[in-house]
Amino acid sequence: MLDLKYLRTNWDKVKHIVELRGESVDIDKLKELDNQRRQLVRECDTKRAELNQLTREIGKLKREGRDDPKLIEAARQLSDEIDKLEQQLRSIEAEFMQLLLWIPNTVHASVPLDEPKTLREVGGFREHKFEGLDHFTFAEQLGMVDFVRGAKVAGSNFPLYVGWGARLERALLNYMLDFHVKRGFKEVFTPFVANRQSMIGTGQLPKLEDDMYHIEREDFFLNPTAEVTVANLHREEILPEEKLPLRYVAYTACFRREAGSYGKGTRGLKRVHQFNKVELFSFAHPERSYQELEFLLNEAEEVIKSLGLRYRVVLLPIYELGFAAAKTYDIEVWAPVSKEWLEVSSVSNCEAFQARRAKIKFRTKHRTDYVHTLNASGVATPRTFIAILETYQNADGSLTIPEVLRPYMDGRERIP
Repeated sequence: MLDLKYLRTNWDKVKHIVELRGESVDIDKLKELDNQRRQLVRECDTKRAELNQLTREIGKLKREGRDDPKLIEAARQLSDEIDKLEQQLRSIEAEFMQLLLWIPNTVHASVPLDEPKTLREVGGFREHKFEGLDHFTFAEQLGMVDFVRGAKVAGSNFPLYVGWGARLERALLNYMLDFHVKRGFKEVFTPFVANRQSMIGTGQLPKLEDDMYHIEREDFFLNPTAEVTVANLHREEILPEEKLPLRYVAYTACFRREAGSYGKGTRGLKRVHQFNKVELFSFAHPERSYQELEFLLNEAEEVIKSLGLRYRVVLLPIYELGFAAAKTYDIEVWAPVSKEWLEVSSVSNCEAFQARRAKIKFRTKHRTDYVHTLNASGVATPRTFIAILETYQNADGSLTIPEVLRPYMDGRERIP
């Protein structure tokens, strides 16, 4: 969430950002609630001071063996008034905080206002000299993904990887985990569910609750991304400054109820309700968080390069930013048969937005302050899988396995 001091001195700016980001939050109502809240706090403080003075006077009289019924009655009335004011204050604070949770993050000055900005494009290492098959057709032809049985055991848009398809998916995950661990990230394997407080901490709730898979009995949510669980590893903690940045890598299955529009153009693995992802996460010092953002971007790029895929890096405009992000890069891979760019990684700096919600701070010699949190897909597998199938297929109907994945596939070079 936003810092209250910043909010109180930038109401118009916050309202403008909310509008630019396409959100609908009544900032005027929030401002009114804040004024009411502050007025009630002042009234409570004033009456508490009066009550304390009366209490001292009553105590002095009692020590002298005297009593004053008028003072006692005045103290009782003041106490009742304070109770009523505190009840009003709790109600207004609850309404204020609930509304505050709907305000998105502020935006870094480098974020474009209008259109995505392609920063660079990096070519792959294979070019087709034949008419290839789209990933949906090719995967079914090789028996790597069974979309029909996936729908039978779960529902539409729940893919079922089979045989070498399952092996390739597992190879991708293991390779990426090993890749990042070797480069200094600490691996964690988190739960596949998160509680409500964790989801609020990272900004998924309350805004995206309808998009989440909710387990009502325990009030748990299936993980939409490992960002949620990893970010909450240090919830309500104060980290030593010298430990920053803390870098984690985690695999999780991800579940999202809203998978987007459907049809021939989005069939197969392009839009699914369940997918696998390797997530990078960093708790960083505020003064160095934008250097850390570039570091995470490079980590994700290196994975794509090592797989030999053509890709591009796009700086997202303000209206495409995630709720908690202040700045985001997308990495998109090229699917040469479908002839489209597919997002496989988002790399974001959320600054102190999540840390403030989750109460994650760091300690210096003289003070404490909120850390900055950053996340990056390192990377998501479904569209990476698509790009591999469409990039590495051969004219004879076989699939060449990217060289870096072969140690995870028993040294095999081709499928079948």
